[in-house]
Amino acid sequence: MVDVEKAPGAGPGEEPVRRADAEGCLAVAVRIPVRIVALVLVVPVRMVWDALAVVGRFLRDTVLRPVGRALGWLGRALGWLGRALFVWPLVALWRYGVVPLAKGVGRLGNVLLVVPAVWLYRWVLTPAGHVLARFLTWVGAVLAAIGRGLYAGLAWLARYLLVVPGAWLYRWVLTPVGRALARCGRGLAWCCGQVARGVGLVVTGVGFVLYWTVRVLLVLPALAVWRWVLVPVGRALAVVGREVADAVEHAWRIAGHLSRAVGRFLGTLLRWTVVEPVRWVYRSVLTPVGHAVRDAVLRPLAEAGRGAGRAVRQALASARLSVRQARADVRRMLFGEPAERQPVDRREPSAAETRTLGSSTTALTKD
Repeated sequence: MVDVEKAPGAGPGEEPVRRADAEGCLAVAVRIPVRIVALVLVVPVRMVWDALAVVGRFLRDTVLRPVGRALGWLGRALGWLGRALFVWPLVALWRYGVVPLAKGVGRLGNVLLVVPAVWLYRWVLTPAGHVLARFLTWVGAVLAAIGRGLYAGLAWLARYLLVVPGAWLYRWVLTPVGRALARCGRGLAWCCGQVARGVGLVVTGVGFVLYWTVRVLLVLPALAVWRWVLVPVGRALAVVGREVADAVEHAWRIAGHLSRAVGRFLGTLLRWTVVEPVRWVYRSVLTPVGHAVRDAVLRPLAEAGRGAGRAVRQALASARLSVRQARADVRRMLFGEPAERQPVDRREPSAAETRTLGSSTTALTKD
């Protein structure tokens, strides 16, 4: 009977497999109170958040965007004004003032400084440098020959005054002394090794005692506290934290539905108490009144204004014509009638004459 109730695949010495979604009594006991408290605390916060979001969208659409567009237009206007007042004058000054002046100064400097300096370098300094280089080469060759002789003499003196005596001293004095010192050092090292081995044994024993002392007094109690106190408390806190997070998420979702319902109710109430009456007043009262005012007052005023404008334009045209005639009369009285223009022979026939095949009225065949 026991084997039948075990999970499939479990051996006689194995524990039954636990379900991944199994919940303990602590989670079940904590879940309901935590969700109630979270719902009570989160619903006002969610409603305030949704109200602030609606206000923010309203301000963005009605205030911030128009202000931003106005500031953009103002910035473009100021930019154009800045270019017109500062950039374009400076560019013109640079292009038509500074650049031609700099080119003139550069050409003047080239003529007054660069050309004479090039001529001096090519025809004065270069020949003098060649002569000086040849003289220094000859002096260097002489000094090199003298140096080679001195080097050979000093090398011979150093060989027979330093190298030969040093080799003899190394072979017959320093080598025997060094071998004796090496033997003494090996003996001293063996003695020190024995002493160090004994000290190592002592240190190993002391370390073994200290290790077990620290393990018994510190490590084992700390391990017991970790295993039997901190781990269970941590698991309980993890369960409580998970349930709190799930409760807050669940409460936030429910608060969102409640906030949406309240918002729809307030929107419907605002629509039927403010928007619809205002729309009815606008459609049923203000629109007919506006049409009546337009037909009874504005259109007659516009027609009267247009008639007055036409009359004024006609009066101005008559005045201009009178002024032209008076000016022509004054010119005629002062200077007389203008001379008549002489008729000019036309290459094409006049309208009275018709062009036919037998007539010679064309420009090539007429007499």
